[in-house]
Amino acid sequence: MSAAEYDFFDMHSHGFVRVATSTPTTRTADVAYNARGIIEQAEMAHEANVDLLLYPELCLSSYAIDDLHIQAALLDAVEAQIEVIRQGTEMLDPVLVIGAPLRRNGRIYNCAVVIAHGEVLGAVPKSYLPNYREFYEKRWFARGNNCQDLWLPVNGAEIPFGTDLIFSATNPPGFTFGIEICEDFWSPTQPSTMAALAGATIILNLSASNITIGKSDERHLLSRATSSRSVCAYAYSASGFGESTTDLSWDGQGMVYELGDLLIESVRFDLEPELCVTDIDTRRILNERMRMQTFNDAAEDAGRPEDTFRTIGFEHHYTAGDIGLRRPIRRFPFVPNRADKLDEDCYEAFNIQVDALMRRIKATGAKSLVIGISGGLDSTHALIVAAKACDRLDLPRSTIRAYTMPGFATSDDTKSNAWKLMKAFKVTAEEIDIKPAARQMLQDMGHPFADGEPHYDVTFENVQAGLRTDYLFRLAGHHDGFVIGTGDLSELALGWCTYGVGDQMSHYSVNSGVPKTLIQYLIRWAERTDQLDPACDEALDAVLDTEISPELVPADDAGNIQSTQSIIGPYELNDFFLHHTIRWGQTPSHIAFLCWHAWKDREAGSWPHAFPDEHMNAYGLPEIRKWLENFVQRFFAFSQFKRSAMPNGPKVSAGGALSPRGDWRAPSDAVADVWLADLREKVPETE
Repeated sequence: MSAAEYDFFDMHSHGFVRVATSTPTTRTADVAYNARGIIEQAEMAHEANVDLLLYPELCLSSYAIDDLHIQAALLDAVEAQIEVIRQGTEMLDPVLVIGAPLRRNGRIYNCAVVIAHGEVLGAVPKSYLPNYREFYEKRWFARGNNCQDLWLPVNGAEIPFGTDLIFSATNPPGFTFGIEICEDFWSPTQPSTMAALAGATIILNLSASNITIGKSDERHLLSRATSSRSVCAYAYSASGFGESTTDLSWDGQGMVYELGDLLIESVRFDLEPELCVTDIDTRRILNERMRMQTFNDAAEDAGRPEDTFRTIGFEHHYTAGDIGLRRPIRRFPFVPNRADKLDEDCYEAFNIQVDALMRRIKATGAKSLVIGISGGLDSTHALIVAAKACDRLDLPRSTIRAYTMPGFATSDDTKSNAWKLMKAFKVTAEEIDIKPAARQMLQDMGHPFADGEPHYDVTFENVQAGLRTDYLFRLAGHHDGFVIGTGDLSELALGWCTYGVGDQMSHYSVNSGVPKTLIQYLIRWAERTDQLDPACDEALDAVLDTEISPELVPADDAGNIQSTQSIIGPYELNDFFLHHTIRWGQTPSHIAFLCWHAWKDREAGSWPHAFPDEHMNAYGLPEIRKWLENFVQRFFAFSQFKRSAMPNGPKVSAGGALSPRGDWRAPSDAVADVWLADLREKVPETE
């Protein structure tokens, strides 16, 4: 295996950091016992190739020990056991972040202690001490909020101490973390905000946090909000079984969020020690900060914390090579994936389109909506949207003037689908045969097809696509209406449309923000949730079962029809490439790495609930590389001139859109060389 191939399969070279939350074995106030539990979890984490291991608050001493916190014997034992832990984990890879009470100048601080490869790197004190309801922390601890640029004696050594610390590995890039402790993230001014603005991509929260009804939801709320607002990953670890239950109970909740996405959550109320392991994509975080100027403005307004924080650097030891990837990767990143929010998310996506079209109808005062119906996915979905818009505006569906326009390659199945749809939706339906006009145009051009030759070139295809759109525009003028475009986001990305007065153009393009995979899903959702009349279901099923094809070239002698996906690649891969390109700005090699882990076998990755089994495909790295190279060329070099002239249409997905007036602005004459070089140099041709 070459060095490039070795790097490709190494997650660290792609900026991933393996993080784990730990719920170790604990016995109340038994410091030596707790230290052994900490070391045991560190050993397990080492075997799991963990880079960064987070423990609960005061896990070394125990949290719920009240006035025992100010007993000198216990505090002496804590300091002694920190040395035991340091020595016991010297040969282990994970960086440990443990909770311990530490003394300085006659005060006790509730601290997070960072230990890496036999070195105590520093200690961060808790800023906000709860002293209400069941909490009495100010009885024992001093606040750490004003502790900056200080040092702390631990076992005869002076270590950096303060809330102005972040920790950064020399390798892998992006492995920089900050720390806050429990109550700190219930504060209106979280210390982690400044750490993130100072450059920390990962924030750790050591928490005790007794459990009460509804508190788990609150932790999720705060963790998700912090990871989103501070543009970071946020790991949280709460105390579990073994803490004193004199007055409280503990659930041992661990979780990791990244940019608002939940990556993993531990089993709560578990009697056994538990590691909750996932991989954080620091490149994704850094790219988002680079694109999100609000984050950088906030750093400037805060006085550039990177200049005031102390960055504690360390040499990180880790296992290189292919150690897998432990994080959920959505195969269909544009498609709703939250089991408890499926209907809500689909309803929202669908009604974004409906509402946008309603506004355009009201603004234009249109007397008709003109749409071409092919019997395929895109025109079907646009028809559903138009029908719903008419229903909500109390307009008869006959306002929709739908036309099926068979050409030289239109199959009986799609023509039948088109008529079934138009009848089921009770729209004004007509058929216009474009073949005579197409023959005349081809003859006028001197095209070989006009002389009987089976010459099916791009001109042959574009004549048909252009005529259909030309008819629709003239019909819109004739019936005092406007043309509803049916082309989708995936086609815009790949340039899979005829420029000018072709299927690229319309008066309003309702599908321009919806990729092919989402259209498939929304049609299934509309049928499954009875958004439409039951009479429409049969027609929709027929559309969903039809091969995706432009039907511009006749079938060959074996009866094989023109297949879109055999030419430009599977839409499920192209939509994956598109999302990670326009939403996160990832390099092709990084996208290939993610895609391989998502699609390398039928069980890999994650896909939306209720998606049918036929979407459990598998793709090897050579196939991913082939289609990604095709995507890169088409997206960056071949297709922008079409997007620069695209009609209006609503953005639907947070994953992005391609309007030159919105999410994506690029020159039409750019070249794809830098993206192709990254792909060809860093992605192996074989697995």
